[in-house]
Amino acid sequence: MLTLHDRFKGRDFLTLADYNSDEIQTILTNAMNLKQKQKCNTPTPYLQGKTLGMIFQKSSTRTRVSFEVGMYQLGGQGLFLSNNDIQLGRGETVADTARVLSRFVDGIMIRTFEQSDVEELAEHADIPVINGLTDLTHPCQILADLLTIEEYKGKLAGLKLAYVGDGNNIAHSLLLGCTKVGMHVAVASPANYQPKDMIVQVAKEAGKESGGQVEILTDPVAAVANADVVVTDVWASMGQEQEAQQRLKVFKDYQVNSQLVSHAKPDYIFLHCLPAHRGEEVTAEIIDGPHSAVWDEAENRLHAQKAVMALLMG
Repeated sequence: MLTLHDRFKGRDFLTLADYNSDEIQTILTNAMNLKQKQKCNTPTPYLQGKTLGMIFQKSSTRTRVSFEVGMYQLGGQGLFLSNNDIQLGRGETVADTARVLSRFVDGIMIRTFEQSDVEELAEHADIPVINGLTDLTHPCQILADLLTIEEYKGKLAGLKLAYVGDGNNIAHSLLLGCTKVGMHVAVASPANYQPKDMIVQVAKEAGKESGGQVEILTDPVAAVANADVVVTDVWASMGQEQEAQQRLKVFKDYQVNSQLVSHAKPDYIFLHCLPAHRGEEVTAEIIDGPHSAVWDEAENRLHAQKAVMALLMG
């Protein structure tokens, strides 16, 4: 089942920039295979007897449940570690945490604030480290998004994805992941909330190899025009609660609603990584409407992450 396994075994999964188009497609193919087996109640004990240490410095619903259930379905065990459970939250260095956990578990997933912490953890760990989310990137989410798009559209290359909203970790990882697989990505954000230039440049370079395109815009209508996929995210992410009221004003013209999506293709699909705030970044008629694929997208976190864990930790 696990193709090109030797290319993945022991690697880290920190950002989609570290994986080429063929490797991303291999992960997606294996994710679909695992999904089909799970639907047929076919056992997939690829990580029998193995343990994933799951460090959570940010709370989560989907990340915790999908990784923990995913390890169980692969025959292994997920070990939840919050700041209250480990010394990392009380002053132990990231490097020392990496060294210690490497002696106990077979892989580490971390959901935290700084991308540099994930990179430092990977540098000092002797086992695979998986980025469960940072303020800069969210690669596991975008694997689930790509899997969902491929399920609905039958392909990835040549499709246009429009992202409307804050130029945050979701926007960054969509830029990196979609350009790797030959998609056209249009991001519409207010002038002072656009994706980081360094991410945009990496995405543009990836697009040169794959045929993908990048547009960074301020006009949401221009971004959504003729889009196959429309994506948004909350306007204030974790850690930005103090800015919430200001962001409501800044982003008021960036709501995904029936008027905006009228510019997309008639068969567009809508994605949102969740949690969603109906009436803010998206209206209820869109997220709960016939074009919404958010519940399949949420489920696909499980299958995409199982593929990553099985390939890296198997």
